[in-house]
Amino acid sequence: MTGAVLSAVLELVTEQGMAAVTMDAVAARAGVSKPAIYRRWPSKHDLVIAAAENRIGVLTVPDMGDFRAELRAVLDARVEAYRIPGTSRLMAGMITAVEEGGDVNGAYRGYVSRIMGETRKILERGIARGDVRADVDVQAAATLVAAPLVYRLVIERQPPDERFAADLADMIARAVGAAA
Repeated sequence: MTGAVLSAVLELVTEQGMAAVTMDAVAARAGVSKPAIYRRWPSKHDLVIAAAENRIGVLTVPDMGDFRAELRAVLDARVEAYRIPGTSRLMAGMITAVEEGGDVNGAYRGYVSRIMGETRKILERGIARGDVRADVDVQAAATLVAAPLVYRLVIERQPPDERFAADLADMIARAVGAAA
């Protein structure tokens, strides 16, 4: 059921935008009952967050022995996910849902923590190896990685590309003291 429901959300967003994502429409598209959806996702907000996480995915980047190489792996994976049709609408809708509905049960905070977890991990590895400055604020640096991608996708309405990822990796590597 989970796959069908999340696919239905993504299809509705891609085809018609966030306004089309209602529990009735998702249930009809997925071929499941509304109570079944509500048992798993108590609100549209939770459903949209789950669909975004399913689309974007949680990363695992192996230790490559070099912060910049690991950063490029993160950025390249995000660029690939953000170029899938409908992702910009999904991200914009998720941001709107959180702004309008709040984060009552912590679903959004949990999503952000999971999505940014690998970026924090590569920064911490870089600090331990000495290719990232020891005084770097890991949370701020992780935000510095994510924010330009989301801004490019949602605000500028341009999917980030490989060149953007390469330039961003160079800028961030310099900002955190890693060799570019």
